[in-house]
Formats: sequence, C-alpha cells, structure tokens
Amino acid sequence: MGDLKQHSLIKAQERLRDQVGHALRAALIAGELRPGSVYSAPGLAAELGVSATPVREAMLDLAREGLVEPVRNKGFRITEVSERELDQCTELRMLIEVPTIGRVTELATPEQLEALRPLAQEIVTNAREHNLIGYLEADRLFHLTLLGLAGNDRLVETVGDLRKRSRLYGLTGLDEAGKLVSSAEEHVELLDLMIAGDVKGAEACMHRHLGHVRSLWAEARDEPVERPAGRLGQVRKG
Repeated sequence: MGDLKQHSLIKAQERLRDQVGHALRAALIAGELRPGSVYSAPGLAAELGVSATPVREAMLDLAREGLVEPVRNKGFRITEVSERELDQCTELRMLIEVPTIGRVTELATPEQLEALRPLAQEIVTNAREHNLIGYLEADRLFHLTLLGLAGNDRLVETVGDLRKRSRLYGLTGLDEAGKLVSSAEEHVELLDLMIAGDVKGAEACMHRHLGHVRSLWAEARDEPVERPAGRLGQVRKG
C-alpha cells in the first residue's frame, strides 16, 4: 500500500504543478508578468500561496514552451519577442499553413471537418465571454488538429512551436476593446469554406486570418493597457 500512497502523492504534486502553470499563463496573458522582467520562484510562490517547488517546476514547463528563460541565481525572465521575430513567424506560418489548408480541403472528409465545428464555436464563445485562457487553448487545438489532417506530424510540431514563440502580448487589452471576436469568427468561416470544398477560398481565408492575427499583435503593442500592480490569484490546493 505504501507504493500506492506514493503514487497518490505524485499525482497530487503533478496537479498542483499544472494549476500553478495555468495561473502563470493567465498572468502572462493578462500582462501581470511583464516581458523582460525577472521573477523568482519564491516570490511567485508567496503570491500564489504555494511552496516554491511547484512554481519552479511550472516555470521549467513554461521555459520549454519558450515563454520564460532561466536566469542563474535569480529566477526566470519573461521572454520578449521582437517585431522582426513576429514578422518571421507569421511569414513561416503563411508558407506552411495556407497551402496545407488547401491540401486538407481536398483530402479531408466532410465528417472529419465537421467534427471540428464544436472547437470553432468554442473559440467564438470564449472570445465573447472574455475567457482568454479558454480562447487560446481552443484556438491552438483547432489549428493543430486541422493541420494534423494532412498527416504530417513534423509539420504540426513546427507550427505548434511557431505559435508558442509568437504568442499574443496585450491580449487582455484587445479583448476589452472588443477586437477578438471578429478574429474568432474567422475559424467558423474557414471551416465552412473547407466543408464546401472551396480550396482557393479556404486558402484565402487562412491567409487573411494569419494577417489579422499579426495586426492584433501590432495593436497590442501600440495600445498597452495599464493595470495597477496586485497580487496574483491564489492557487487552490486540494
């Protein structure tokens, strides 16, 4: 029975690590953790109401995603992405995703595409309900699952990495300005075009969508939303 107790403890630790990671991602999106700033695990742990260990583990997960980088004897720096890097990521995504969407339109069955409609609707719903974590997760799943229908795992992995490197800054400000819903609705439009077998229309929609996303990044940087400093939300344990 001792082994089972140890297994249960490990599971509990993993859940706490995931909860901390979720809270830190939310803080990144909300702009509470600033790009370029360095944060210590003990300091974040005190704000989150947990020990430093799950915070360090969660920050290492974020480091693997390219969201933070370790700083020796200090903690973790929130990574910054330059305009040049954003442009390069967008260019690569267009080179990969636009023709792949055309190929998937030709290859995928209507049933395979229709199965993605709940995700497309979820993206719109999350945008309307200001659920930014849900928005980004549904958006990620939709795009990567759709590309996965082309049957190239390396392609999906590459696009997933590009998405991590070019995450949205200032997403909360764009949400408050009501600028996310129109981008969210493009997912439903794309799906309708693909189900209709409109290859050129689907490619054009994807090209427009990626351009729209890049313009949102630019607006996020040009129109920062200032917020008073405050404590991060407490993590609920148990």
